[in-house]
Amino acid sequence: MIRRNIFIFFAALGALSALAQNTGSEPEQAGDTIYNDFHIEEVEVTARALTKDIIIPQTLKGEELQRLNALTVADAIRYFSGVQLKDYGGVGGIKTINVRSMGSQHTAVYYNGVQLGNAQNGQVDLGRFSLDNLEQIQLYKGQKSDIFQSAKEFGAAGNVYLTTRKPYFKTGERTHVRAQMRFGSFALANPNVGVDVKLTDALSLTLDAEYVYSNGKYPFRYKRVLPDGTTAYDTTAVRQNGDINAVRAELGLHHYYRTTGFWRVHVYNYWSERGVPGAIVNNVWRNGERLRDRNTFVQGTWQDVWWNRWSTRLLLKYANDYTHYKNYDEKLLPSNNEYLQQEIYLSLANKIQVFNWWDLSVAYDYQYNALNRENLLLENSKEFFDRHSHWLSAATAFNVKEYLRLQASVLMTAIQNRKSKIENPKITPGIFVSFRPYPKIDLSLNAFYKQSYRYPTFNDLYYTDLGNANLRPELARQHSVEVAYRITNQKSQITNDFGYEIAVSASYYYNRVTDKIIAYPKGQQFRWTMLNLGTVKINGVDAKADMSFYLPLRFVLRTRLNYTYNTAIDVTNPSDTYYGHQIPYIPWHSGSAVAGLEWTSKRGDHYGLNYSFIYVGERYSQQENTVYNHVQPWYTHDMTIYGEWCIQRYWLKANIEINNLLGQDYEVIQNYPMPKQNVRCTVAFRY
Repeated sequence: MIRRNIFIFFAALGALSALAQNTGSEPEQAGDTIYNDFHIEEVEVTARALTKDIIIPQTLKGEELQRLNALTVADAIRYFSGVQLKDYGGVGGIKTINVRSMGSQHTAVYYNGVQLGNAQNGQVDLGRFSLDNLEQIQLYKGQKSDIFQSAKEFGAAGNVYLTTRKPYFKTGERTHVRAQMRFGSFALANPNVGVDVKLTDALSLTLDAEYVYSNGKYPFRYKRVLPDGTTAYDTTAVRQNGDINAVRAELGLHHYYRTTGFWRVHVYNYWSERGVPGAIVNNVWRNGERLRDRNTFVQGTWQDVWWNRWSTRLLLKYANDYTHYKNYDEKLLPSNNEYLQQEIYLSLANKIQVFNWWDLSVAYDYQYNALNRENLLLENSKEFFDRHSHWLSAATAFNVKEYLRLQASVLMTAIQNRKSKIENPKITPGIFVSFRPYPKIDLSLNAFYKQSYRYPTFNDLYYTDLGNANLRPELARQHSVEVAYRITNQKSQITNDFGYEIAVSASYYYNRVTDKIIAYPKGQQFRWTMLNLGTVKINGVDAKADMSFYLPLRFVLRTRLNYTYNTAIDVTNPSDTYYGHQIPYIPWHSGSAVAGLEWTSKRGDHYGLNYSFIYVGERYSQQENTVYNHVQPWYTHDMTIYGEWCIQRYWLKANIEINNLLGQDYEVIQNYPMPKQNVRCTVAFRY
């Protein structure tokens, strides 16, 4: 199997190289975009326009993404405030995101503007999305400030936007080539190649492919102390069955015409075969579960502006996701199941600018999902489920000079499951306000109220051991207020002056969720238990600060601080033993800190040192907050050292990442030990 994947990877490499060699003969045009995709010759601090977002997003982009100790999207999102990440360990472990304790199903993940489906475990596994092909990650709590969006985007409590790289060319350039090799602890091997090709002045093509292998064998300490203080277990062992063997390939076409219109097509394919390391309970190491995935989608976007006031956007997508789960562990119930999900998605959005201060938008989305499930151990076990989903939204936005911005929306959701009537449509409103008391100062007071409504997914209903077809839909009400301030000094470090950028914000939120659906592993990582909690009250505070200091002699110091305080308690029934208790795996306190020092030589070479710290406080693994269910806090220190050199038109980059620098023993999910100190090295070439 490994040989086959290596063959696929190098076949993709050969195709990319062939395309690169056949695209250099067209004449150059004077109108080519003068932009260096790989390196900006000078670093200068300039004044920014005042922030226009009603709810300011958290953003990681460009070189900032590369400086973090992060291999996947999930690793990078850990540095956002208000986020809880579930990580089951290792390169191949499943990784999901939860924003403000609303649950992963209330967090929608968008890839180039189109929502990703939840084909595995009812959640998007962020571990399968590499940072090597991304130029930006954004997290919005609530929704985007722009009302020109698909109807579904008005329905999520939080949105994560992943934006892939767009090709930029200097005058005379027709092709960019990238090659990278990452290797490290646990036999990690991760080659990546990419090509950007300028086919015409308006049309460009991007290709990106990577192969990931790791045996997943890392040492860990397994220790359990009983409530009376005696030690039940204290063992050092090696994690088993955590290997991964994966191939990812992506193709993008970008076409821009006139000055207002563009279309884009993106093809994504991911194949993986991995072990599923089970929970370590009572000194037993499970190693009998295997998971094979294939995730493929094709999506397209078209957008244009008419008469300078009317904007139209069309989104189309087809996704085909296959999962094969096998378990031959004698300690567990034998399983050999196949799941095939298909999705067809269509979205049409229109926005009209009635006046310079007033916009209106209307959007309609349709989605068809089908699930085929088969137990290969039984005859005549095939089952089929499908669903038709409709979303219709209307929104308006007002801008009162520079003082006040107001946005309101209403979303209708209608669902029809197989062999059932269409559910009663649900109406969920939202209102967002931003007030700027001093127009010349970037100080804003922001607030919003929003309702979010979702039905249980196929995975919630049908993927668990016993099934839970009686799950009730979940309704969430969000309230949030925020104060944000940003200041930028306009001096330039090129002239050895001191410059800085500082952006700080703090927000308080109160959420109330009815019939909240939670999921936690039922002894097996792939198989989950789903249940309704009834009513959950969530209160919290997010605080963050981003600071950049531009020092003399071409030094830059960057820092990012995040802190979250969060309570999420079950208030369903006062007679329950867990009434008023924190719901599973939600910490009261969490935060992160990142600090990086860079130096740029006169010829443009880069050198840097980056340090990051992540802390997650105590929490509980079950509904009852007892000493038996208590999960210890954890924290990690990570460090990166990197250098980038220019040799004529070629760029070379090398970095060394040391993760969990102090070798801490910790668990994000109880009984799923995480790796101790580990190292990754990367060598990259760009042209």
